[in-house]
Amino acid sequence: MSSKDEKNLLQVIDKISEMDEPRRSIMRSVHDLIVVAAPSLKPRIWYGMPAYAASASTPALLTLRNDDRMNLAITEKAAFAPAGGVDGTLMPAAWYFETVDQDTERRIAEIARSVID
Repeated sequence: MSSKDEKNLLQVIDKISEMDEPRRSIMRSVHDLIVVAAPSLKPRIWYGMPAYAASASTPALLTLRNDDRMNLAITEKAAFAPAGGVDGTLMPAAWYFETVDQDTERRIAEIARSVID
């Protein structure tokens, strides 16, 4: 890991550590899940949010927000594909969550991998 990658990772960890519980623990769990599911993504801060990019100096592909609700979002820099089925040409880009159970963990891992496929 380059020194820039290490610095960016520490900034993401610090940003998450500033959150109040129980969100801090949930967001840390989601962060850990993303870096395991998509190890080629590099953590960084993007517009003040924890985010994940192809490299330390490229635009973020995924972000974690902690506003009224926690959310995982795919940025406009990632490749999008229409959802199909009943959602037709809609392109899913953000998912809100309050807790993280096994199904949510699986889906977050799929989403993280989808931005690098």
